[in-house]
Amino acid sequence: MHVEVRKKGEVVIVDLEGRLVGGVGDEILREVTNELLAENFKNILLNLEKVTSIDSAGVGELVASHKICERFGAELHLLNPHERVKKSLHVSAILPVFKVHDNEKSALDAFK
Repeated sequence: MHVEVRKKGEVVIVDLEGRLVGGVGDEILREVTNELLAENFKNILLNLEKVTSIDSAGVGELVASHKICERFGAELHLLNPHERVKKSLHVSAILPVFKVHDNEKSALDAFK
């Protein structure tokens, strides 16, 4: 799992690439989310465009990240999830929990 973090205005965009699976991917997501919250960022956008697969540990970590963001008064949105990832989130019935955007501009506008 490769992670790039960039900022656009008040939104921090986390570009994820690779597999969001147990062992490495889920741990990286947890660490990044915790660091951003520790730095008091309130608008976090996870770009899942280049995440090719996700397993139950990855789904669990997305849910955990969403919950901890809510606890700290932050918002966590998803950007452009790959079709396989979207299906996994739909099958696990958690897709409605997230605000999901198809393009970066609409995602950034949604935080305003």
